Amino acid sequence: MAAPTDKRLTELSDWVAQVLPGSRGTLIPASGDASFRRYFRTSADGPGWIVMDAPPATENLSAFVDVAELLKGAAVTVPDVRAADLERGFAVLSDLGQHPYQDVLANDNADRLYRDALAALTRIQDGIDITDCRRPEYDEALLRRELLIFSDWFLGRLLGIELDAGVTALLENVTVALVASALEQPRVFVHRDYHSRNLMVCPSGNPGILDFQDAVIGPVTYDLVSLLRDCYVAWPESRVARWRHDYLVEARRRALLSGSDLPRFERWFDLMGMQRHLKAVGIFARLKVRDGKGGYLADIPRTLDYVYAVCGKYPEFADFGAFLRDTAGPAERRSVFA
Repeated sequence: MAAPTDKRLTELSDWVAQVLPGSRGTLIPASGDASFRRYFRTSADGPGWIVMDAPPATENLSAFVDVAELLKGAAVTVPDVRAADLERGFAVLSDLGQHPYQDVLANDNADRLYRDALAALTRIQDGIDITDCRRPEYDEALLRRELLIFSDWFLGRLLGIELDAGVTALLENVTVALVASALEQPRVFVHRDYHSRNLMVCPSGNPGILDFQDAVIGPVTYDLVSLLRDCYVAWPESRVARWRHDYLVEARRRALLSGSDLPRFERWFDLMGMQRHLKAVGIFARLKVRDGKGGYLADIPRTLDYVYAVCGKYPEFADFGAFLRDTAGPAERRSVFA
C-alpha cells in the first residue's frame, strides 16, 4: 500500500512545482479529514498555498471547483482555486489560515463567531439560485441511505446488534418521520457540512468556508442545525435557541421562510438534527470499522446526546430513545467508543 501512495505524492509534488514556480514542490502535511482527501501546505514567492490531493476514484474535484464558484457568487469567503488538474485530482488553493472555529471558540467570542457564520449562511441560502446551481437533490432516497449508515455500521457492525423484525420496524418508523419532516421544508442550497471544523477564522470576510464539494439542494434547517448542534462542540440549549432565533429573524427578512413556516420551524430543526446526527454516528462507526480511523469514536457520545434530547422532547420517538439508551447507553457499550 505504501508504494502507490508514495508514487502519487511524488506526482503531486512534481505538478505543484510546475504550477507554482518557486515552490520547489515541497509539501508539508496540513491535515486530513474523514474522506480520502489529503491537504498539504507549500509556499512560493508571495502567499502560502494549500495543496489538495483528491483521488479521482473516491473524490470529486470538479464538484469542489464548481461549488467554490457558486459560493463566491454569494459573497462568502472560500479558497481561490489557483490551479487544478481534474483528471488526476490535484488542486492548489489559497490558504485560509490555521484557525478553525473548533480551535478558537470560547464563551467570550462565540456570539461574534456564530453571528458571522449565520450571516454567511443566510447569504448563501439567499444568494444561490437552486434552479440553476446544478446540484443534486437531497431527496428521500439519499435521506434513507444516510440513515442506513447508522443501522448498518453503528448498530450492526460496531455494536453487533441483531436487527430483528422489531428493531427494523422501529427504525422504519423513525425514518418515515424524519424523511417526511425534511421533505416538507423549503428548499435551499445546502453545504452539508457547515460546522466548526469547516469554518476558518479569517481577519476579513469571516468565516472562511471549506469542504463544500458535497453540496446539495435540500431542507432549509440542515446547515443551521449542523452549525448549532455541532458533532464536535456543544453549547447550552438556551444559547442555541438564541442563535436559532437570530437566524429566523434574518431568514424571514430575506424571505427564506414565510410566516406559515414558523410554527413548524423548531420541529423541523430538531428532526433534521436527529437525521444528521444518526448519520454522523454511523459514519464515525464506519470510519473505525472499515477505515481504521478510531479518532471519531470519541465524538459519538456527544452526538448521541443530541438524539436523546430530541427523543425526550417528542413522544413519538420515546420508544426509539429507550432502545438507544438500552443499546448504546450501558457502560460496556459506551466503552467501545469512549
